[in-house]
Amino acid sequence: MTIQEALAEAKALLRSPCPQANIENPSLDAAQLLAEALQCSREELIVKANEKTSEADRENLLHLIERRRNGECIAYILGRREFRGLEFAVNSNVLVPRPDTETLVEAAQEQIDLIAGQDRKLAVLDLCTGSGAVAISLKNERPFLEVSASDISAEALEVAVQNAERLAATVNFIQSVRFIQSDLFENIKDKFDIIVSNPPYIPSGELSKLAPEIRLEPRLALDGGEDGLEIIRKIISQASDHLLDGGVLLLEAAPEQMPGIKALFKPLFQRH
Repeated sequence: MTIQEALAEAKALLRSPCPQANIENPSLDAAQLLAEALQCSREELIVKANEKTSEADRENLLHLIERRRNGECIAYILGRREFRGLEFAVNSNVLVPRPDTETLVEAAQEQIDLIAGQDRKLAVLDLCTGSGAVAISLKNERPFLEVSASDISAEALEVAVQNAERLAATVNFIQSVRFIQSDLFENIKDKFDIIVSNPPYIPSGELSKLAPEIRLEPRLALDGGEDGLEIIRKIISQASDHLLDGGVLLLEAAPEQMPGIKALFKPLFQRH
């Protein structure tokens, strides 16, 4: 079987009905899985389209396809996901970094750029860091920051630390990110100019309605309680004790939750 034929087989298998997975782009998934099975780039699949594959290669490919059809996302199968130009290791202990979270990074950068230029380094905390994607990306793109990152999950922090250590070999800044295991602010003693967080915000009753791929991600990082705002409520109530004067709290949540989140901030405005 040639590479071209193997790719066609992979596409056909991923296009066939599969209730356990939501496969939106079978062609892309097939190319990624075949490249992984052959340990080559997707570009090489085109260049080497007529080259033969081995039976072992085909068995490896079929195993990866079966994992995908069983609902496992591509990022978990490959063990990596690109986010803002950096490749992050991911596994079932962390959420997969997604494009939506880039908005959180960009919002933080806007605030950083507004207050940069002071006679001290700016301090940033990434609360509920997961894979470390937000914290590490901010340090990558704004190297002058003092970045801390925390998570309640020791397993998630292990992934984040490994990402920082691996990326430090090629990107000079990352070794200075500080990681802390903490249930929200429990073990956080310092104050920060900016706190960013992509916390759990899915209402508990909606978890079973999520796409199969997302349901395989850690519930601890998804479940926001009955209304989805349980963790956000805690963060907002405690954040002022950990923000410097003029500090900013930035949260990722669903658009329909924004009115409820705005209401949670009102008592803080009235207090000041």
